[in-house]
Amino acid sequence: MKTNPRNTKKNSKRKSSFTGAREQTQCRFCRRSVEYVDYKEIDILQRLLTHRGKIYSRKRSGNCAGCQRKAKNAIKRARYMALLPYTS
Repeated sequence: MKTNPRNTKKNSKRKSSFTGAREQTQCRFCRRSVEYVDYKEIDILQRLLTHRGKIYSRKRSGNCAGCQRKAKNAIKRARYMALLPYTS
C-alpha cells in the first residue's frame, strides 16, 4: 500500500501552531467615545485619506464598521463644503 506524498507531514504547507484569534483593538473614535464625527475637523479627516484624496479602507485605517460609516459621511460632507478635495 503506497501513501500519497501530498498527505505526508513533510510537504504540509499549513501552520500547525494556531494561537487563536488576534487581540481586539478599538478604533480611534471608539477609544475617545466619539458619537459624531464632525466634518469640520479637517486634521482628523485628512488622516483617513490618501495623498490622492481616496478614503482608506477599514483595514488600513483601523476603524470599526460604524465609525467608518460616520467618517465616510463626514468626509463626503467636507468635500461638498470644499473643506477637503475630491482629488489631488
